[in-house]
Amino acid sequence: MTIVIVTGSAGLIGSESVRFFCDLGYTVVGIDNNMRQVFFGENASTEWSRNRLLEKYEQQYIHHNIDIRDHEEIAQVFQQYGKDISLIVHTAAQPSHDWAAREPYTDFTVNANGTLVLLENTRTICPEAVFIFCSTNKVYGDTPNYLPLIEQELRWEIESTHPYNQGIDEIMSIDQCKHSLFGASKVAADVLVQEYGRYFDMKTAVFRGGCLTGPSHSGTELHGFLSYLMKCTMTGKHYQVYGYKGKQVRDNIHSYDLVNAFYHFYQTPRVAEVYNIGGSRFSNCSMLEAITECEAIADKKLDWSYAEANRIGDHIWWISGIQKFKQHYPEWDLTYGITDILKEIYNQNTTRWL
Repeated sequence: MTIVIVTGSAGLIGSESVRFFCDLGYTVVGIDNNMRQVFFGENASTEWSRNRLLEKYEQQYIHHNIDIRDHEEIAQVFQQYGKDISLIVHTAAQPSHDWAAREPYTDFTVNANGTLVLLENTRTICPEAVFIFCSTNKVYGDTPNYLPLIEQELRWEIESTHPYNQGIDEIMSIDQCKHSLFGASKVAADVLVQEYGRYFDMKTAVFRGGCLTGPSHSGTELHGFLSYLMKCTMTGKHYQVYGYKGKQVRDNIHSYDLVNAFYHFYQTPRVAEVYNIGGSRFSNCSMLEAITECEAIADKKLDWSYAEANRIGDHIWWISGIQKFKQHYPEWDLTYGITDILKEIYNQNTTRWL
């Protein structure tokens, strides 16, 4: 029996991973204790997602309600399946800038210590398994904000001749900049995953994502940009835009496209790789552009206001350079653009939100 372990298995990328690998015939062991509800409140609970997975996949999906920081309980899961474990997809995290500043200890222990627990159990119990980590572009801190950006009517942009016009690559420094405490905890985990790969010759990969999105996102004010924006548009809830004139640009990658990238790496793994991954030039928008899209799809005006102060460490412009991953895995490609993503979020959440 081939086992895939997925942490954060009821979350956006975790649940997509469960569906992806179950549909391919794997047995998937999920680890998720619904910490998202603790972070962001009852409306952010992933219980609905967990229940949907259990109902659809029955015996093929095995769920464990465990905190990834609990070394003993995590070890029991790993020992139960031993060398049958061929892949670990680690998506569990505390994902918010603002929340991290409220409880730095919790943020760091979940993101850094939890990752260490998983890596050490992989090394000691199933060292041949592939270990994939969902990192973030926030490891680059606010360094992207010093790029020579140009203000346009609806967005910030970069010159067509600039080396980063097609996206920021993995060469950008992660040092000597303001990260946010969340960014710092993810840097620690990111470097740990690299080091376990290099030091112990393990097949590890760090995927530094831009905005990750999709219809299974339990979006909230502090995390889940497109999901929460569409939810506010549909329900009439007020939406707050923070700084940069609402022209800040994000690339957005659909959860399926990201997990499909994981699968390509799993099939032909490498040691201690780092990839920037996101919607790139194929799928990106500014805040103002996203509002217009949501209003058109929902046929309803968004109730929103603007606050001059931006969130600490927030990027003005981010487009992921995915050339390195495409070079290593040329058969992979993006399939969802911004409009496709927003239409799917709208269509699949009408019953749940309205």
